[in-house]
This record gives sequence, structure tokens and C-alpha cells, in this order.
Amino acid sequence: MSAPERYDAIVIGAGQGGGPLSTALAKAGRRTLLLERSHVGGTCINEGCTPTKTMVASARVAYLSRRAAEYGVDTGPVRVDLARVRERKRRIVESFRAGSQRRIEGTEGVDLVFGDARFVAPRAVAANGRNFQADLVFINTGGRPAVPAVPGLDRVGPHDSTSILELEEVPGHLIVLGGGYIGIEFAQMFRRFGSRVTVIQRGRQLLPLEDEDIADAVLGILREDGVEVWLQAEARCAERLDDGRVRLIARTAEGDRMIGGSHVLLAAGRVPNTDRLAPETAGVETDANGFIRVNERLETTAPGIYALGDVKGGPAFTHVSYDDYRIIRANLL
Repeated sequence: MSAPERYDAIVIGAGQGGGPLSTALAKAGRRTLLLERSHVGGTCINEGCTPTKTMVASARVAYLSRRAAEYGVDTGPVRVDLARVRERKRRIVESFRAGSQRRIEGTEGVDLVFGDARFVAPRAVAANGRNFQADLVFINTGGRPAVPAVPGLDRVGPHDSTSILELEEVPGHLIVLGGGYIGIEFAQMFRRFGSRVTVIQRGRQLLPLEDEDIADAVLGILREDGVEVWLQAEARCAERLDDGRVRLIARTAEGDRMIGGSHVLLAAGRVPNTDRLAPETAGVETDANGFIRVNERLETTAPGIYALGDVKGGPAFTHVSYDDYRIIRANLL
């Protein structure tokens, strides 16, 4: 094992909390290492807010164009070129990501290293065959889409909220597993692009964290758009047919129902990126779902190690992650 490289602070993950924290630490005189597995900006810029809202905007243009005749405007037939929608999305994401990366790389005292980090000892991290140590370590590794345990699902090639952003053609019939925020955003988006869409939601209402009247209003809007919604339904099994279509059987209050579609989207929650981090090696405790336990100062169970953003559980919002950075900045700097 190579000798460890010493830093004052190590930040694992360049998300909406980790990125600004790394530059704040450096500006306060602490030599800081920022380790990032794939790309700067975290979920928000790369797979969440920015790309989805960009594509939602395209879907809204298609929706309004189809309704133009109601307003006395003749636009003719509407055709969505999803490959061009995707390219517009990619350009905007790359612009945002590049801007964030330039700010980090332009800050004296920050070393940005790309690699998959894991703990090898308390406050000691390995990545790319190199070893690093610091008195302070901050975990901002975020989360990823959960994969429900449905027999046969892995063999039908389902999409998640990341991969579906890269489709080149509008799906003929999109089956969405999950009626939370992510599921209904994609459901409405692809319906407005021109797909037939069916949402399969396990609970008795959409958006289970919302008040019932809000959930009912959203359900009405989706059905007005032509989205089919199955409530109190749970996928039991899935298979890919010889013609390339997907067949899925769901358990409902009225018994088993079968549905066929062209694509499946998994929108059944998210899990934290702690499985490859080996937090237990550093004495960092996680809960039953893998989220890192923290106190009100965002300290983990290991001295000198903090966690911020989605990896600690709770509402997965950009402004929560950024506020976590502000809490740590206020307490430490």
C-alpha cells in the first residue's frame, strides 16, 4: 500500500453540498481534496433538476402546440424528435456542469480527483490506487434509483430516472412503477411527448407524502392529460415477449391485472451510495437502509467525519443539501 497523501480535509462527492464546501474550506486555509466518482454537480445538475426540467419544457411546448387550435392557431401535426430534445438537454447540463467544475478547479487549495472512493481506515480513503488521510472527512455521495424486487424485471431492461433521459425515440407505451414525485414527472412528460403512459402505484394515492386533496388534484390533472393510473397496485412479475414488448402482471384490489408496454420506468424510491464506500471501516454507522446517521451538526458516529446531502436520508432536495453545507460552514469555519 502506498504512503497516504495528507490533506486538511477530504470531501467525498462533488454534489450541491460537497462542491461549495470544498471551496469554502480551501478559502479558509485548509488544503482540501475533493473526490468525485463521475461528474461535478451531483444529481441536481446531471440527472435531476436540470435535465428533467429542460425536457419538461420541451414536453410543454408539444402539449401547447397540440392545443393551438383551441386558441385559433393552426400549427399542423406535431411531431417530437426526442433525439433533438436529448441533445438540447445535454448541452444545458454540460454548460452547468462545466461552470461548476471551473469554479472548483479555479480555487487555490482544492485538488479535484476523479475516482471511486472507499474508506480503508478512520479518516483514511483510497481511490484510483492512491491513499489519502485528513483530520476532517465529509461524505456527500448522494443516492441512486432503487430497483424493486420484481421477478423477471431485470431481464426486461427497465429504465431508471437516469437512463430514460437518454432515449432517442418516444416510447410507444411507458409503464411507470411508482407514483411519487419522480414517477409522475416522467409520466406527464412522456404523455405530452406522445407516449401512452400507465402509472402503477402501490399506495392508495399518488404522492403519498402529500395531503390527500393535493394528491387527488394531481391525479385529476394526469388523467386529464390521458395518463392511466392504477392505485393500490403492485407489480408481481415481468417478462420480455418475443415481439420485444414487455408484459407485466400487477396485484390490485380487484385481483391480478396484466398490462403490456414498450418500456418500463423504475420510480420506486432511491437508495444511498454507501455500499461501495465501506463506511463501517471508518466507524460510520448507517441505518437499515444504508443512510448515514448524523446529529444536528451533521456529525456521524465517527469523530471528524460528517455527512451532508441525500446520503444522510430525509428530503432529497438541492436546497437541503446546500443548507447542510451552510450548517457545516457555520459550525467549523
